[in-house]
Amino acid sequence: MAAGTDTHDFDVTVVGASFAGSACALAAAQRGLRVCVLERKRDPGDKLRTTGIIVKEAAEQTLLNQVPAHLTRRVEQVRLYAPSLKQVALAAPGYYFLTTDTPGVMRWLAEQLRANGIDLRLGTSFTECTRADDGWQVEGLGRTRYLVGADGARSRVAERCGLGEVRQFLYGIEYEFPGARLANADALHCFISKRYAPGYIGWIAQNPTGVQAGLAQRHDPGHARIPDIDGFLRRVGAAGGLPRHLKPGHTRAGLVPCSGPVASMTGDGVILTGDAAGIVSPVTAGGIHSAWEHGWAVGRAIAARLRDGGPPPECVAVESAPRFRAKRALRWAYDRLQFDWPFDLLLHSPPLRWAAEQVYFHKRRC
Repeated sequence: MAAGTDTHDFDVTVVGASFAGSACALAAAQRGLRVCVLERKRDPGDKLRTTGIIVKEAAEQTLLNQVPAHLTRRVEQVRLYAPSLKQVALAAPGYYFLTTDTPGVMRWLAEQLRANGIDLRLGTSFTECTRADDGWQVEGLGRTRYLVGADGARSRVAERCGLGEVRQFLYGIEYEFPGARLANADALHCFISKRYAPGYIGWIAQNPTGVQAGLAQRHDPGHARIPDIDGFLRRVGAAGGLPRHLKPGHTRAGLVPCSGPVASMTGDGVILTGDAAGIVSPVTAGGIHSAWEHGWAVGRAIAARLRDGGPPPECVAVESAPRFRAKRALRWAYDRLQFDWPFDLLLHSPPLRWAAEQVYFHKRRC
């Protein structure tokens, strides 16, 4: 049945105005579907859990390539630091990252949703849903043909609909230093340290509004501990060019999926995307590129189904999800075999440099 000819209130309801949720909603709305987005926050730029660092592949995707220039800052080099703080500069021809005024980007995305006729309901939480004929009855909203969960690593949509849940996480924490300036502002500074960031890295970067500095580590629910970001910055701040005696403005913190796509990301008329589906690189924990690409594919697939009788979008969602096979293997190895001394010893060696450039600059498809 064509969209707009039945009694459903919406063709698609997306839970979460994240990168994945926004991509899905925009892709569906641009094909003429009736789309609603539920976002529990009143301000889309408030209480963020993403670093907002956008890789080249994401920056050149549909719509993200239109983010206003004043909300981004181009960075073309990575400086990788061993635990001893020895460093090596990495770059690849034509490759870059965008650091962002992330709250500003999220508010801009919300404006794009509204500009495309999407019913964006801020300050509205998803609470419950029930299956209703060929759709879903969403509490407080009405009936929708398709329900999309883009509501983060602890997805309520996944829980309520009996879908797969993310089981393995990193825990990340990041400080924002408004107005600060790094001594070397033209690089993304990345730090390897089993002491401060077991299972991951720390980072310092210049963004359009100041400096962001953070780290992440493996999250074991049975022995969870908060990353020691203050100790980390005392150790690496001078090496990364961070001015002394800064006081952080905002703090971001949260769980990051690191085990690849969840086993059951779809049900009848319901699909997970973004962090909710585990669409995050197990190695770099980068999620914006994959989340945007997957969310867009899901939105287009729903539109193709309703408008043109295309294949079931549930199948498209599963088929278009990145598998991260190589990166999951690297995650397994890094979790179990991380030692500081090889990085101190081999930082300037061709094999380690090649491996680092593959992680930071290769096309993120595997």
